Amino acid sequence: MCTAAVLVAVAAVPGCTSPAGGPAPARTAQTGLRELTHAEQITVERGEELLVKKCMEKSGFKYWAGPIASVADRQGNGYVLTDIGWAKRYGYGSELDRRAEKARLGDRNAAYTRSLPKPDLVRYNTTLDGSPSHGVLSVDLPAGGTVQTTRDGCRAEAMEQLYGDFPAWFRAKKTAQSLTALYAPDILRNKRFKDAVGAWATCMDKAGHPYADPPEIRAKLHRLTRGLSPSRARDAEVELAVAEATCATTTPLVRTARSLERAERDKVLRRYREEMSAFQRMSLTALGRARTVTGDTP
Repeated sequence: MCTAAVLVAVAAVPGCTSPAGGPAPARTAQTGLRELTHAEQITVERGEELLVKKCMEKSGFKYWAGPIASVADRQGNGYVLTDIGWAKRYGYGSELDRRAEKARLGDRNAAYTRSLPKPDLVRYNTTLDGSPSHGVLSVDLPAGGTVQTTRDGCRAEAMEQLYGDFPAWFRAKKTAQSLTALYAPDILRNKRFKDAVGAWATCMDKAGHPYADPPEIRAKLHRLTRGLSPSRARDAEVELAVAEATCATTTPLVRTARSLERAERDKVLRRYREEMSAFQRMSLTALGRARTVTGDTP
């Protein structure tokens, strides 16, 4: 159980990582390994993009390494905000979302593909993402459902180079990232957790923000800032976010959630120790290889 990011299970966020500059996540007791920090994951994703670029150019296409989410983008997505400093700077991350959307719309790859004749576009897409006709990988998820991906293409080739075994990586990743769905409902139903959320709600009410739980804020945030000028909307968002994080850390909510998640996650990992071990081991392997590709130093 990672202690740097709180309530990742309840938020159904796959894995947990520490903020940049902080210590690496604690080793998982069942595997003796750890997951990557946000900064390390960024390095891996940059390495993957550079390998995809090299592969695409080898096939005669232009390719630009796409925008990658920053450390700040990867924080603040849990059940409840717990970092007051982050809340003061970003509120609930609305401005970060707008920046990400702007980057997506400005993606040079999208403009490039629009300029390609249809036959070249078809070949571009097949070169990048492979073709189901060449075979697919399929994984049955622990909580139900199945996910699939193509076996070939430059993306698959890049991951093969980073992780050493793309099919094994795909199976390990999809299994590990779906484990939260097995225990998150039990946390939400737990009386200790419900009592802790009640204490948080009392704290928020005293601060002038009467909400029953953090998800209610997220459901109503758009309406709360509708019609306000950008500066006033940001001020309102930040004020609410700071109150949420303050109440999360001054009431039993954070402490209770960490305790419950640790216990529930440990139960699940006993059943899926091999898959989690493979996920963590291959992630760390990919980090070392990505550093060589990108030139990043530890």
